[in-house]
Amino acid sequence: MNTPATLQSFETILAPYTERFNWRDDYRLDAYIAPAHLLEVIQTLHQHEWRYLAAMTGLDIPPVAATESTPEAEGQIEVLYQFCEGPCILTLRVTVPYSQPVIPSVCGLIPPATLYEREMIEMFGVEITNTPSTARLLLPDDWPDGVYPLRKSFKGL
Repeated sequence: MNTPATLQSFETILAPYTERFNWRDDYRLDAYIAPAHLLEVIQTLHQHEWRYLAAMTGLDIPPVAATESTPEAEGQIEVLYQFCEGPCILTLRVTVPYSQPVIPSVCGLIPPATLYEREMIEMFGVEITNTPSTARLLLPDDWPDGVYPLRKSFKGL
């Protein structure tokens, strides 16, 4: 099966769980999903032999001040799960608000993801439920609680 056809098949398979899709190129598809559907989507990928989690990345989307024409928008953290199969890249994009940055752990399905999850906890302040380890990975043990160095609001200590 060629690359666009492979990703188009996943667009169909994941449609029940997905808010929307965005094609980045013939070989890259982004699927926007709610945190509640994350584990179902990954189980579906596994059922179709997509098991390679290449990266888990965080993006900080800071709050937007209100203007005359738009209301104030709360800041968000977007967690990206990049899965690869040959030349195809499927990115699951899960967005959570600053006020409740909680996602489920994927370690029950992808055990090595614990390193990525620990990084999300430390660097972005995302709470990951049922993750096997919350031990510090990158920051020193005396790092202050509530200070997340990869958030755009971080100005240093």
